[in-house]
Amino acid sequence: MALSSVIKVLLIEDNLAEARLLNEVLKGATRQEFQLIHAKRLQDALSKLEDQIFDIILLDLTLPDSQGLDSLSPIIVKTPHLPIVVLTNMNDEELALEAVRKGAQDYLVKRHITLDTLVRSICYGIERKQMEERLREANQALEKRVEERTIQLLKAQELNQLKSEFVSMLSHDFRNPLNTILLSSGLLEDSRDQLTKEQQVYYFQMIRQAVQDMNQLLSEVLLLGKADAGKLKANFEPIDIKGFCQQIIASLNLSLENSHQINLEFQGNFDEELWDSKLLWHILHNLLNNAIKYSPKGGKIDVKIIQEENATVFKIKDQGIGISETAQKHLFEPFYRADNISNISGTGLGLAIVRKCVEAYKGNVLVESQLGQGTTFTVILPRQQPLTIKIEKSREQLSS
Repeated sequence: MALSSVIKVLLIEDNLAEARLLNEVLKGATRQEFQLIHAKRLQDALSKLEDQIFDIILLDLTLPDSQGLDSLSPIIVKTPHLPIVVLTNMNDEELALEAVRKGAQDYLVKRHITLDTLVRSICYGIERKQMEERLREANQALEKRVEERTIQLLKAQELNQLKSEFVSMLSHDFRNPLNTILLSSGLLEDSRDQLTKEQQVYYFQMIRQAVQDMNQLLSEVLLLGKADAGKLKANFEPIDIKGFCQQIIASLNLSLENSHQINLEFQGNFDEELWDSKLLWHILHNLLNNAIKYSPKGGKIDVKIIQEENATVFKIKDQGIGISETAQKHLFEPFYRADNISNISGTGLGLAIVRKCVEAYKGNVLVESQLGQGTTFTVILPRQQPLTIKIEKSREQLSS
C-alpha cells in the first residue's frame, strides 16, 4: 500500500515550543507533504481520534494527564491499526525501547531530530505498520483456512467412521435374514417330503419375513441418504389421521400377540388436514417399534395425539428401560445405540430417520426419559390445512 499524498500526523505533545519546531521541520519536506494536528493532552488526542482520520501518531511519553507507557496502551486499544512513533528525551531511551516492544513502531530522541530522521521515521513507521497489518490479515486468512481444513478432515474422519459402521451394520443385519432364507430354503429343498404342510408354511413365512426385514433395512438406508442429500421433501395430501394412526397400531398389534398393550387417545377436533403419509408412517412406526422393543412384556404404551391451534402433537410414552442423560445427547445420530441396550437387536437408524422426517416436516421432536422409568417422545408437526379451509377462516376473520 502506497503512502498518502498528504500524510496526516497527530502530534501528542504538551510543550508548545517543541510542537511548533516539529511543525516547522515537517514544512521543510519537499518529497512528501505533511499535515500536523496538535493535541496537548492524551484525552484531547483520544477525542480527535474519534472523529478524524490520521496516518500516524507522534507521541511524547511525558504528558500532563499520562506518564510513560500508560500513554501508549489507550491509543493502541483505540486505534490498533495506526503506527506510533515515540518522542523521548536523552534519559528516556530505555523507556522508549520498552514502548517499541509494547507496540510502537519507532522512537526519536528529541534533541537529535532532523528533517531527514523525522520524515524517514514517519514513512518507515507507516510502511512497517502496513506490513504488520498485511501479515496479520494473511495469518488470519491462514488460520481460517487451517480451521476450515481441520473441520473438513474431522468431517471426513466422521464420514469414514460412519461408513465403517454402516458396512459393519449391513454385514451383520443382512447376514441374519440371509441365514434364515438359506436355512429355510435348504430345509424346504432337502427335506420337503418329510415336512408337514404346516412346517412348510412356517418356513415360507420365515423366508417372507426375512425378505421384508431386508427390504425395510434398505428403505431406511435409502431414506437417510435422500435426507442427507437434501432431497427428502414433504408431499401433503388429505388423510383421515385418526384412521391412519389406528391402522398403524392395528398392524403392530397383529405381530404383538398381546405381549404389549397400546392405548390410543385423541384430543381436539380433527378436521380435514393435509399430511405426508410416508413421513408420518416412518415417524410413528419407528417410535412405536422402539417403545415395544425396549419395554418389558405386558408393558403399556400410551399414544396421545393432540390437535392444537397451529400444530398436532404426538406423545408416545412407554414403561421401558429408559435412556440415560448421556445417551440422550446422541440419540438421533445414525447408528448410535445406548449402552444399556446391548442385548436388544437394532440398527441404530430408527431415531435418526425420525429426526430426518420431522425436519422435512419442519417440526420438532423431544425426548424425556430416566433410566428404569420409561421414555416419552413428543413430536410436534405444524398443521397443514387445505386451501379451502384457509380461505373460509380468512373470510370469518374479515367478517368479524
